[in-house]
Amino acid sequence: MCDSLKCGRRFRTFNVVDDFYREVLAIEISLNLPSQRIIRVLERVVAWRGYPNKLCMDNGPEFISVTLASWAEEHGIALEFIKPGKPTQNSFIERFNRTYRTDILNMYVFKTLNEVRELTEKWMTEYNEERPNDALNDLTPWEYLSKHEQAETSNYGCN
Repeated sequence: MCDSLKCGRRFRTFNVVDDFYREVLAIEISLNLPSQRIIRVLERVVAWRGYPNKLCMDNGPEFISVTLASWAEEHGIALEFIKPGKPTQNSFIERFNRTYRTDILNMYVFKTLNEVRELTEKWMTEYNEERPNDALNDLTPWEYLSKHEQAETSNYGCN
């Protein structure tokens, strides 16, 4: 996703959501997000959640890179790309992105990236721990995760 600071400088977010548990796993915020940075974020997620079977994502340059493809192949992760102009093929992350945009990006005028990061961290905790999700029988992602831990294989939606 993209947004801009009060000064007009644009920033990007890399959002990672577990499609089964509807849990937000990471939101990386920076002025640019090259494939090496994407891999570092994914490695942080993998350190506590394990490797997913698949990553579903759009066709952004950071995702179609040889670097990310090599990393995924090395770890046995399938890369699934949505067709250009077909965001419904990655509907879980698109729904999440809309919620994040409404609750955070459209709600505030940010002066610094640190402001975006701080508010996003607080919001991620609320999203995972306090906000019931209709798709999870009105449980929060973490409540659902604790009830069904490791019942399904993880697939991450990224955008």
